[in-house]
Amino acid sequence: MTQNNPTRLPLAVTCGDPAGIGIEIFLAAQKELGGDIPLVLFADRRHLPPSVPVTLFQPQTAQPPPDHIWLRQIDFAQPAHPGRPDPRNAAGVIAAIEEAVRLIQAGQMAGLCTAPIHKAILQDGAGFQFPGHTEFLAHLCDVQQVVMMLTCPDLSVVPLTIHIPISDVPKAITRELFHSTAQILNEGLRRDFGIAEPRISVAGLNPHASEGGKIGREDIDQITPWIAELQSAGLSIAGPHSADTLFHPKARASYDAALCMYHDQALIPIKTLDFSGGVNVTLGLPIVRTSPDHGTAFDIAGQGLADPSSMVQAIGCADRMIRARQNAN
Repeated sequence: MTQNNPTRLPLAVTCGDPAGIGIEIFLAAQKELGGDIPLVLFADRRHLPPSVPVTLFQPQTAQPPPDHIWLRQIDFAQPAHPGRPDPRNAAGVIAAIEEAVRLIQAGQMAGLCTAPIHKAILQDGAGFQFPGHTEFLAHLCDVQQVVMMLTCPDLSVVPLTIHIPISDVPKAITRELFHSTAQILNEGLRRDFGIAEPRISVAGLNPHASEGGKIGREDIDQITPWIAELQSAGLSIAGPHSADTLFHPKARASYDAALCMYHDQALIPIKTLDFSGGVNVTLGLPIVRTSPDHGTAFDIAGQGLADPSSMVQAIGCADRMIRARQNAN
């Protein structure tokens, strides 16, 4: 057991939108984990159930008992009402993320796990200028490019392009994007997951990876030469493979992560394999960051229906990544 260990830096967990399920799945996850991983919640005390005992976080203080919430107080403008997001609380959501990153950079936190935010609410209430959490964290860490990886025990996937129309995907796939994404993925698997020689498998853009040019030319004229270039640079990367044969058990055993061409090509297989337990990992940051692979779920917030499985897995994944980085140093 690691509880009450003052030498182990805690993991920062930001509350996300307080009208969503973030706080309730954090409370459930902490109870399930039983204090094995020291956690500090970045939230407003007013948004927690009154019956929950709270210990305010201060640097160099010992982890409180497992039934206490270790809290970094973030002052929000308004109370929180489940399922009823309030744009006036947007600044508090942003402040929680900024404060967590600041304390990690100051060496007072080990890493970050973020509960879901709602981008439209942040834009309406605080003029949030970023497409999402990931881009905001890259900005706070002064990093130009990061990579989103979705992971569960049976599969890890990276979508090369993310939230764009399928009609825009072919022209968005460039040599520069392909190379940089593969290199960040390779380094992330090494540094954050302790895989000495990562194996990356590439999914083709077109059905049957273009089938020798009969179904498009992108896989032949672009992706295949780019893979060869990365192989020459020392990466263990293979493909392009027909995406419809890349995710069965025997195929998954042959690689550590699949680099996919677009959002659904990556997310459909992982959500089919582990809908409740998938974890969103940001690779390429100087800090460890994970999050549950779901949204704010305003429709079920406060009803006791939220499944904490993804939050439990996200916390555990962050802890393993922190340990991998420590072992690498």
